[in-house]
Amino acid sequence: MGRAASRTAVLVCQGRAVADGRVAAGRFSDPVAVRLLRAEERVPVDEVRTGVPPEGWQARSRYESVRACAEVMVPRTVAIDEALRTHVTRQLVILGAGLDTRAWRLPELARTDVWEVDHPASQRDKRARLAEAAQEVRGLQESGRPAVELPVVARSVRFTPVDFSVDDLGAALDGAGHAPSVPTAWLWEGVVPYLTRDEVRATVAALAARTAPGSVLVVNYQTPSARASVGRLLTRVIGGAITSGEPWRSLWKPQQMASLLAEHGLRVVSDHDLQSLTHALGGSAPRRTSLRSGRVALAESPGHED
Repeated sequence: MGRAASRTAVLVCQGRAVADGRVAAGRFSDPVAVRLLRAEERVPVDEVRTGVPPEGWQARSRYESVRACAEVMVPRTVAIDEALRTHVTRQLVILGAGLDTRAWRLPELARTDVWEVDHPASQRDKRARLAEAAQEVRGLQESGRPAVELPVVARSVRFTPVDFSVDDLGAALDGAGHAPSVPTAWLWEGVVPYLTRDEVRATVAALAARTAPGSVLVVNYQTPSARASVGRLLTRVIGGAITSGEPWRSLWKPQQMASLLAEHGLRVVSDHDLQSLTHALGGSAPRRTSLRSGRVALAESPGHED
């Protein structure tokens, strides 16, 4: 039996849908996220947005997971979006894209070709969701009710199925038309913890081999935290079917990540924890372990103009 589509991707999408239009006005917005969620997945989103916790431990666990995820997604999304806006390239490769919405909502990508790289099962799920969203729009239009299309704002989107544990990333990108001689923005969000250290090293080596001068890498990763590890273990034991239930396999200290990237010619120019980013946005989120251990780093290749 093949691997199922990522449940973490759904939870992350729910978190962005909760936060849309409610926090960090002018800096965070994701009206596309809710469009990729199915009806039952929108229920906890609506509950969190109205602030009315449901009855029953399963529903309440789901509610709290989505609420906590929203707090994490705001600083993470803002940091990544602003890095991509500042470093616009002709090519953007999103590693482990999940239910990413940037090709549908960032106008700065109008002249950028986007490669969404993900496990085949997750990619099939996303394409099905996009088709369902389009069908929903057609149904509303036929009934005479107002409906908003879901157009791609990037120059193009190319779905590229890759299983990071067994597939050759370079070969897959070659087949999908990625040009290694052209500067590329690499986005690696919400993936590193779910890979082994060897898989992380192999992925960095593969992308570095295709990184032309003037390229950048935006990477989100987790630092070691005993409290976070215990919390995730409890989540898996108590509610693995409710939340993502997907284990972390590698955690990195900032100096370890910087050293790994430096080995492949990528220089880290910024690296911030999500708690600090939340405060910079004027947020008042509690000192969640997930905010303290989560980080977003920006690295540049040689020849990048500062």
